[in-house]
Amino acid sequence: MPTELLFRDDAYLRSCSARVVAVTERGIELDRTVFYAAGGGQPGDTGWLRRADGTAVRIVDARKGEDPETVVHLAQPDSPPLAPGDEVQAEIDWDRRYAHMRIHTCLHVLSCVVIAPVTGGNIAAEKGRLDFDIDMSLLDAQKIEAGVNELIERAVDTETVWITDEELDAKPELVKTMSVQPPRGAGRVRLLRIAGIDLQPCGGTHVRNIGEIGRVRVLKIRSEGKRNKRVEIGFA
Repeated sequence: MPTELLFRDDAYLRSCSARVVAVTERGIELDRTVFYAAGGGQPGDTGWLRRADGTAVRIVDARKGEDPETVVHLAQPDSPPLAPGDEVQAEIDWDRRYAHMRIHTCLHVLSCVVIAPVTGGNIAAEKGRLDFDIDMSLLDAQKIEAGVNELIERAVDTETVWITDEELDAKPELVKTMSVQPPRGAGRVRLLRIAGIDLQPCGGTHVRNIGEIGRVRVLKIRSEGKRNKRVEIGFA
């Protein structure tokens, strides 16, 4: 059964009460969760599932189940067992998640400074990168860094909006990423809007205001192939 994905409506939720609905070789499924499942270049959350008796199960990753609306929580080996029906408190490693939120939102800003199709991306706690289909000669680290920081300093709020599959089909220019296409079939698609800066499909977690990103710097620019010019960015 689909998991209630609480992080979609509030990425700042650090914990929630939940019930175990299944325990399989793939991992632990809950009826609701604050854990983001790996996808779109963003790692899955880590954290704990805590029972009322004080027993804690360390979660080392979260992934999508066979149903993309289901989150599977991967427990550390030799963790105390859980069973369907168990009531737990699901708690994420907040510092790690918040770093991912800052970097992920920063990559949205970066995609508005380097104007080119995005061929790939990756997010970590201290840095992130986007690959662009662009000529290497057009990438200037100082200009990119200055442009990204100028936008961040505007401290614009972010907003989650939803459009229908049909509305997205009518506006294909909203999709910047060539490597990851937004999920379809549910009837609606989730977008991140940064007013006056960016609007594109994204299922990840983001900060409420881009000012929370803080100053960043370009760590490196290198070629990863004919259509992949990589820009790596991290906290200053």
